[in-house]
Amino acid sequence: MTVNRIRVVVLGSARCGKSAVVVRYLTKRYIGEYSSTGDFLYQHRVAFDGATSEVEVLDTCGCAKRGCLAEHLRWGDAFAVVYSVCDRRSFLAAAELLALLERTRLPGCTAVTLLGNKRDLEHARVVKAEEGQELSLRFSCQFYEVSAAESCAGAALAFHALLREARALALLLPPRRKLAAYSVSKVIGSILGLSNKSVRKKRPSLSI
Repeated sequence: MTVNRIRVVVLGSARCGKSAVVVRYLTKRYIGEYSSTGDFLYQHRVAFDGATSEVEVLDTCGCAKRGCLAEHLRWGDAFAVVYSVCDRRSFLAAAELLALLERTRLPGCTAVTLLGNKRDLEHARVVKAEEGQELSLRFSCQFYEVSAAESCAGAALAFHALLREARALALLLPPRRKLAAYSVSKVIGSILGLSNKSVRKKRPSLSI
């Protein structure tokens, strides 16, 4: 069985639910409240379509303010740009990120997916699905609306589609240095506010 190595960067403005989407995909668990103040890199092994991928998922946090956005854009093979359908500012921020990707990445060598999160909050929706579709057409990327709160199925479908596209590109890119990887259990412990003592008992890495 062929094994691909793919680096996925998850981008989006604060409070759009990108961390919830990532954890929902990786663990099938939903955690509504997060206290993370930095980037987290997850390691994940997934098999579908007759192939196995070793995936690193970088969940970013405030990288534009901390000055590491450019490094993340160079590091990634694939990108998931997340916004909340209940927050137009996050949608505008997603459009800016897609434009930045278009300017800085080699055309045709990057897999990109636009993800509209919180589709379950229809009563609070301010961004129509058609607007997301139009934006994805403008930047020639995939588009999905998901609900991290309702189900893991939407997140899995979106990430697998992104990985499927990235598989054809991953072997064409030169190897780059790795970032420090965090175990999913350790990160979830930090999110839930567990003590440092209990976190240190976890393994330094975890395959899912």
